[in-house]
Amino acid sequence: MKNQAYNPYLPSWEYVPDGEPHVFEDRLYVYGSHDKFNGTQFCMNDYVCWSAPLDDLSDWKMEGTIYKKEQDPHVKEDSIMQAPDVVKGYDGRYYLYYALGLMPFVCVAVSEKPAGPFAYYGVVRREDGVAAGLGEKDVFMFDPGLFMDDDGECYLYCGFGPAEEGAMVEACQKFRMEGAYVFRLEEDMLTIKEEGGLILPKTGYSKGTEFEGHEFFEASSMRKIGGKYYFIYSSFPQHELCYATSDYPDRGFRFGGVIVSTGDVGYQGRKERLSYTGNTHGSLVCVKGQWYIFYHRQTNKHNYSRQACAEAVTIAKDGSISQVEITSCGLNGGPLAGKGSYPAYIACNLLSKTGALHYGVAGTPEAGGHPYLTQTGEDREENGDQYIADMRDGALAGFKYFEFVGKTKIVVEVSGHGEGVMEAWTNLDAARGMETHGMEVHGMEARGMGAARRKPICKIALRVEGKKRTFEGEEVELQGKWPLYFVYRGSGGIDFHGFRLQ
Repeated sequence: MKNQAYNPYLPSWEYVPDGEPHVFEDRLYVYGSHDKFNGTQFCMNDYVCWSAPLDDLSDWKMEGTIYKKEQDPHVKEDSIMQAPDVVKGYDGRYYLYYALGLMPFVCVAVSEKPAGPFAYYGVVRREDGVAAGLGEKDVFMFDPGLFMDDDGECYLYCGFGPAEEGAMVEACQKFRMEGAYVFRLEEDMLTIKEEGGLILPKTGYSKGTEFEGHEFFEASSMRKIGGKYYFIYSSFPQHELCYATSDYPDRGFRFGGVIVSTGDVGYQGRKERLSYTGNTHGSLVCVKGQWYIFYHRQTNKHNYSRQACAEAVTIAKDGSISQVEITSCGLNGGPLAGKGSYPAYIACNLLSKTGALHYGVAGTPEAGGHPYLTQTGEDREENGDQYIADMRDGALAGFKYFEFVGKTKIVVEVSGHGEGVMEAWTNLDAARGMETHGMEVHGMEARGMGAARRKPICKIALRVEGKKRTFEGEEVELQGKWPLYFVYRGSGGIDFHGFRLQ
């Protein structure tokens, strides 16, 4: 790997959530919806594609705009293009499946190349030519996921699982929305050959099943690993991606577990979120023998400016997947270097003194007074500077992990209006004034030196009145793999731009 890889793995000015990763030919491609910085609803921009060579997952290339919503004949003035997926068809061409806003059918575009450009092709339909989703009590065709099996059968998965009450359900009462559904497609990639029916239940339909507490919400995606079928989906809590397995692609799925939570809820027993959460969407991909889970995080205090992240996962011999921790170095193949400059936006943990919130679709009024990720500049402005805004007394930003070797001086870059101390910690619970959770066993603690981590490794005095300034602490001795947690103690509010380890 030529450069280090961070989370988010795309440039900080890019907002591509709902990522479906696929290896085509000799590159890894990610297809997703396309949010706008400081947008007012989901998926406001046209589809773009990013790709990376399989031997360097730090080297992401912007392939350009691959499909514009104006190319779809059903488009309306306020249409948005939601989470897509791409599959290589029987004819060797690449097929892009997507839905326009809350229209109940799935549209398809086609290209000769995995990176497009794509041209409109048609809608998924029944044998009589009527679009699936337009009939009485048809499935609400939402969040399509495609899978081409080894035997040449192509499957379309989709569905939506909102709660039993609310405006969304009332508006869609004529549709079937009990969970996730499967369809087999003909070789034209449009016509439904067979409807396989419901494969996963949503909330309200899961009582007495393994899915209680992790019911299907959205984000259907299928993979085949070691002869078994893995259905990846966003569960009803929305901040987690779960999986279910079966010996068949269209039936018999059993709950497997949580792969990732964007707030680390449930990771090694934690009950509280360690970052601001909202919906998430993604899937698994294998690159050179290593599996990764792709997902997205929230920025700007809402759900409409989401960014792509990824973590390495391990699939056990029995086929199970343990929940992974969210980190700052997901695709890096190991911890980040203990020397160098790092932007604050790669924080994997972000909390106020009172904890973190879950961002609702309609907004989160109580988010005032909480730190958040934002940027200077306009949407997709490549020199935009993303940073953590409004860190007030007790706010914490966490970064995992670094490989330290010997003496290190920590320098922070901040702006805003505040006076106080920036503390650097290597123990999360101690930084928050809590009893230890017993999670981190890296570096010195693994060698019986954990007691030293019950206090900050350094304190950096700072006073800022507007523009960016740097402040440095005393040298500290760190050896091995460690996280870093920065906690602001003081008055006012500061913006955290980055730090340097030297």
